[in-house]
Amino acid sequence: MSKGLQMLSKISKAGELELYLTDVDVPTPAKDQVVIRMEAAPINPSDMGPMFGPAAITDGKETSVGGKPAFMAPVPEKRLGMVRSRLDMPVPVGNEGAGTVIAAGDDPAAQALMGKVVSATSGASYAQYVCVPAAACLVHNDGTTAIEAASSFVNPLTALGMVETMKLEGHKALVHTAAASNLGQMLNKICLADGVDLVNIVRKQEQVDLLKSLGAKYVCDSSKDSFFNDLTDALEATGATIAFDATGGGKLADTILTCMERAASRDASGLNTYGSSTMKQVYLYGGLDLSPTVLNRGYGMSWSVGGWLLPLFLGRVGMEKAAELQKRVADEIKTTFASAYTSELSLEEALSASAVQDYVAKRTGEKYIILPNKGL
Repeated sequence: MSKGLQMLSKISKAGELELYLTDVDVPTPAKDQVVIRMEAAPINPSDMGPMFGPAAITDGKETSVGGKPAFMAPVPEKRLGMVRSRLDMPVPVGNEGAGTVIAAGDDPAAQALMGKVVSATSGASYAQYVCVPAAACLVHNDGTTAIEAASSFVNPLTALGMVETMKLEGHKALVHTAAASNLGQMLNKICLADGVDLVNIVRKQEQVDLLKSLGAKYVCDSSKDSFFNDLTDALEATGATIAFDATGGGKLADTILTCMERAASRDASGLNTYGSSTMKQVYLYGGLDLSPTVLNRGYGMSWSVGGWLLPLFLGRVGMEKAAELQKRVADEIKTTFASAYTSELSLEEALSASAVQDYVAKRTGEKYIILPNKGL
């Protein structure tokens, strides 16, 4: 096979998004590289930005580019400045995926991966073939399929990274929002296995029921009138003083900090004129809510809100720790880090208007996966 399909995204200066397929040469690996026949690549929320930018997806439609299926949507003029650096430039998409190594460079480390199922974060995983350094591959145990291995980086390492960050910064328990998500379920399993108290925040009773069925002890439903008191009680019971917020916008981070302060204030010995001395940390790691983050600052002076990003965390802990975490993912990919998918899509099917509307909705509990070589 000399050619393979690859998905590209382009936003024009005229304000038009095109998500389309094109034929590209199958890469030739350098000495330390391997070529992976991509067999499965999940669609994560973090893929949406490169794929669609600030396009008005609801106004999108199916079309064709070069005789192949494509999806097109308008980008409001006032939003073009957000993506100025990529205008009129085709951008590869797909953060992570898995497949079989079909070609390798001369290095022994690369040759050793021939025929192996591996995962990689190529940034171009929505393609039939990708070329990456052998050292960047997560090699899976015999018997692991590409679909099982596809979500090995973003969600598993993010969940593990949250627990490690908690430990590094001296906290003893943590809070997670949008907790019924695929990532949230992984985090719940990790915390149960490692003896870490976790406070889960969800939006619906059925999500409470789901997490409870998975063994979660503390689950707070933000849609209930009792949410503020429920969260404060859970924070007091666990001593959780660090939170990871997937929503990003709105008042949720403020509510968490307020409840942390209220829980800490129930012990008057730690109070002073500036509130409790307990450090309260909220990390924003997602953007499910695109509205501004609202902070009313009614929680003393010992608090912080910041961003959290997986690559920055991995750089912080170093290669040895990252390798340790990746080995755990490979060893537990069928259990702790198992992912279930709502739908399996070919590259062409992923560009249909109905599919786009489904996976862009980012509904809790739904996860979609692209099989780049489906049907071939």
